[in-house]
Formats: sequence, structure tokens, C-alpha cells
Amino acid sequence: MKPNEADEVQNTIYPFPIERDEFNDKLGKGFPTGSLIVLEGGSGQGKSTITQRIAYGLIENDTNVTFISTQMTTKGFINQMYSLDYPIAQHLLKNRLLYIPVIPLVKAAKSRLDFIERLMSAEELFNNDIIVIDTISALIKYSANSEKSLELISFFKKLNGMGKVIILTVESGQLEEELNAMFRSSSDIYMTLKSKTMGSEVKRTLIVNKFTGAKGKVGQLIGFRIEPKVGLVVEIASVA
Repeated sequence: MKPNEADEVQNTIYPFPIERDEFNDKLGKGFPTGSLIVLEGGSGQGKSTITQRIAYGLIENDTNVTFISTQMTTKGFINQMYSLDYPIAQHLLKNRLLYIPVIPLVKAAKSRLDFIERLMSAEELFNNDIIVIDTISALIKYSANSEKSLELISFFKKLNGMGKVIILTVESGQLEEELNAMFRSSSDIYMTLKSKTMGSEVKRTLIVNKFTGAKGKVGQLIGFRIEPKVGLVVEIASVA
């Protein structure tokens, strides 16, 4: 590879804009190639919706995505995407999106100590450019310790070295704090979620704690709401 070709690969980003929101613009206009992204938040704070929005935007911009979910069956995922007006069926049919529901595996993992090794050995899950795991903490909580978590992070970093982007969601409180800290410190992009109920509305904020290699301006605090038939809506008053 020539030097200028190497620079071109290194400077590649994966954008995920859609016309009706500014989410991509608020997050540096896309994720740099080879990024490990960690999104942490409590139950019901919007982790899945954010990853669904990002995945849809990536696919709409010609990037193939693998989405591994501990949250929904395939039917539930399709229904959820359409309820947010993210029409995903054509992308599934054209193999732009590989959706893997692992709800049965999460239940089985409670009695298996080799689950992390099994995850890493499933090569077909990691063929696409972008791999989303929502949530990684639910997948590994029964088999994770410091040594195995470090091995898993090293595996993700090897994939990053091949140019792949790994997006992990972590539910607060599911893993020991030592393990959470390992994922945070290893990430290239680390974001957290906060929500607050005000009257009949839930105010949600995405906090960007770290964003390495951004090609555009990154908002530190991004206010958003989730609306049926509309999806994720970036609040105008969010801090840039």
C-alpha cells in the first residue's frame, strides 16, 4: 500500500446522516474507521434507539452492518424500526443488515463459562464493516472477569486494526465497575446517557465524554427525544 493510500484509509469515516435529523452532524459527521465505541446508560434511557438510528443511517449510506441484540427477536426488531419510521426490511432482504437476536443465548450463558470464547469464535458475526452489540454487558455478565474481558477487548481491537468499527452498549450496573472501567479506557469514543422526567416528558441527553479522530465538530451534550413514527429527534436547544 502506498503512503497516500494508507492515509486515505486512515482518514475514512463512516457517516450516518438521514434527512430529518442532525444526529450525524452532532457526532463529528461520522465515526472514524477502526473505532471502538462504547455507549453506557441505564435501562430505558435510549441505548437501543440510538444504536438503531445509527445502524439505519449507516445502511442508508451504503455501509453494511451486523447488529447483535440481546433485547429483541427479529420480528420485534423489525416492528420497532418501523415504529420509528426506519424502514429496514429492504436492507435485510439485500443483506446490507445482518441481524442476530441472541436472547436464547443470553439465558444459556448463565450456565456457560466459555461464552466469551464462543462469541469471539463466531467469525461470521464480524464480517461487516460495522458491528453493533446491544448490549455487550448482558452477553458477558455471567462469564466475564478481568482476564476474559481484556481478551475480548483485545479481540475487538484487532478488528479495529482491520478497519472495522465496533459499537458496544453497556447497561449501568450489569458489570463490575472494574470491567466497566476497562471498556471505557479502551474505547476511542465513549458516550453516556442521562434522562430526567419533567412533567409528562422525558428529557434525554447524550454526553460525549471522548471522541478520538473526529473529522467534524462534536457536540458535548446532545439533547434528544424519541417520537413514534419519527424516531430520534435532536433537540434544537442541545449544546454544541
